[in-house]
Amino acid sequence: MSQIRYLIAGNWKMNKVTEEAVTLTQRIHNRIGHITQVGIVICPPFTVLDRLGKLLEEMNSNVQLGAQNMHTETNGAYTGEIAADMLRDFFCGYVILGHSERRQYFGETDTFINKKVHTALSNKLRPILCIGETLDERNAGITTDVVEKQIEKGLTGIHLERAEDLVIAYEPIWAIGTGKTATPAMAQEVHATIRERLSKTLNEYLASKIRILYGGSMKPQNASDILDQPDINGGLIGGASLDSESFCELVEIALSKAGH
Repeated sequence: MSQIRYLIAGNWKMNKVTEEAVTLTQRIHNRIGHITQVGIVICPPFTVLDRLGKLLEEMNSNVQLGAQNMHTETNGAYTGEIAADMLRDFFCGYVILGHSERRQYFGETDTFINKKVHTALSNKLRPILCIGETLDERNAGITTDVVEKQIEKGLTGIHLERAEDLVIAYEPIWAIGTGKTATPAMAQEVHATIRERLSKTLNEYLASKIRILYGGSMKPQNASDILDQPDINGGLIGGASLDSESFCELVEIALSKAGH
């Protein structure tokens, strides 16, 4: 799978007011904004998307902008929600959907997330669809069942001509923000399962083109071994994306492996 360009995406979650966000973005751009061999995305809170979208344009940066969520509908009476064209208006190219925190804290179901995936693809946004198992599910030996079901339901009815814009992020929920990490071999095993399921749900060609990111506490200390795995095409980075040094180092590690 080494022919797929690595993607390193930073999920800032509910962090950074405008001044902090601008400083972090400038630091990231100054160090790695020229890189083209690795896809680079930052996903800050909604409140700074407008400012950062304009900033990245002004700097002519190769760093791309993503959002952390969006609604299934394109407009209407949905107080507090954000529509796809609003994200496009801020120069967003990506949107994180189905993150475990959305599933856990806000009750988002596979069916609801599937509607969001459809809406994103219809509005020229690349969805980063998050899937993954809890510690109880892993201990029960049903990791494969869980991720296969999330893929199957999350991608129901997706048009094949749009499917190449998909990104899948595997996040073992027990490894998010806990400092625990799946071993590279454990992560690769699940990524291979995901790739196989994508072959069945879509087709083998598309499955070989879709980037599958690892999203469980990836940091500079473990990134090299994780990115060496054949079915791991990058990372969805949480805590380490809030520190320019760590995030840039992750991109540089991916760059060192690009084309190998």
